[in-house]
Amino acid sequence: MPLLYLMGSLQDKGLPKELTGFSVCVKDKEINMMLANLYKKAGQERPSVTSYKEVLRQCPLALDAILGLLSLSVKGAEVASMTMNVIQTVPNLDWLSVWIKAYAFVHTGDNSRAINTICSLEKKSLLRDNVDLLGSLADLYFRAGDNKNSVLKFEQAQMLDPYLIKGMDVYGYLLAREGRLEDVENLGCRLFNISDQHAEPWVVSGCHSFYSKRYSRALYLGAKAIQLNSNSVQALLLKGAALRNMGRVQEAIIHFREAIRLAPCRLDCYEGLIECYLASNSIREAMVMANNVYKTLGANAQTLTLLATVCLEDPVTQEKAKTLLDKALTQRPDYIKAVVKKAELLSREQKYEDGIALLRNALANQSDCVLHRILGDFLVAVNEYQEAMDQYSIALSLDPNDQKSLEGMQKMEKEESPTDATQEEDVDDMEGSGEEGDLEGSDSEAAQWADQEQWFGMQ
Repeated sequence: MPLLYLMGSLQDKGLPKELTGFSVCVKDKEINMMLANLYKKAGQERPSVTSYKEVLRQCPLALDAILGLLSLSVKGAEVASMTMNVIQTVPNLDWLSVWIKAYAFVHTGDNSRAINTICSLEKKSLLRDNVDLLGSLADLYFRAGDNKNSVLKFEQAQMLDPYLIKGMDVYGYLLAREGRLEDVENLGCRLFNISDQHAEPWVVSGCHSFYSKRYSRALYLGAKAIQLNSNSVQALLLKGAALRNMGRVQEAIIHFREAIRLAPCRLDCYEGLIECYLASNSIREAMVMANNVYKTLGANAQTLTLLATVCLEDPVTQEKAKTLLDKALTQRPDYIKAVVKKAELLSREQKYEDGIALLRNALANQSDCVLHRILGDFLVAVNEYQEAMDQYSIALSLDPNDQKSLEGMQKMEKEESPTDATQEEDVDDMEGSGEEGDLEGSDSEAAQWADQEQWFGMQ
């Protein structure tokens, strides 16, 4: 029976019987590698580990087998010991032990140490401008919540390899979040020209639809991506988010849970599930999940902020949320999600001056649409109308599709500030009814311009 047929006949229940004798009968690394991958996909970890180890015994430099073992929670030290002899005998292989150490950190969710280790590898002449390393580094920055550096590394990787597909789904998602929908559309077209048989181009196009608020189309594209690759975490997250925004929360929960099963160290999978719980007013379930993430992935800025987000939903835990956010911002003062949630808390307490100081500090070394928009809201609250208008304009320049910034700007144009009202009274007293007619015309023109802006914002 052909091996391609056997691979295609794998079902969730287990391996086809035809393959179970291969490990004994055929001592070939390619067969063992195929067996390992099939066992892994079937959820049979022990035989998968055995097959990967057999591959390494026959070929100690099989990097895919090393990654397979690390993904199955085999200790990095144990994996490294299986390659020690070849490292000592073959010249210019000193980087391999560091490489194994880096990916051991990746698969245990220690993003900061993984980033530092891979950065040290990048400096070595043999691995400088290595596309795989750059892709891994971009993904790690993304997992750590450093979207700016993640985008930079993805751009660097695709410049070196214009035909790169792996990781482009995450890259497209980040561009869409930044409001760069034209770039997302161009990326999707480029990926489709390379191959439409991978999940990534469908996910990228789905992200474009999702952030254009075309949720039904995003749902279809996410489902198509899952058909091509049932293990695509980004496709599951896309489909889950589309279902959630369409009000089909229970179906969305199923997809986020599957994403967590496939990528237990990715925080965005848990964030999607918790958002579903909060959308269905299941605060208790959200709190249990957030606490589990906090204990499992450790107390970092991201997990602290996620737990604080849930605490903000319950009036009883407001003070706990404040403490958690302060800890998160102490660790990472520039972490945007923590800044946004702290600003939300300060807004509830009507501490607008404190919020303005927080946002100005966060924007000192970065520019973000949401932060500029929230700063605009706070400035309106303290009657700083002109600067508020400037902040809304900056937010819209970063993301022309940001509806809340557009609404804030329109609201300011429709409502007269106290200063304008005083000036109008002075003109009425000094100039008479003729000038009053001019002012009325000006109000009408402003209202017309606001209507035009609203029309453009809806396109």
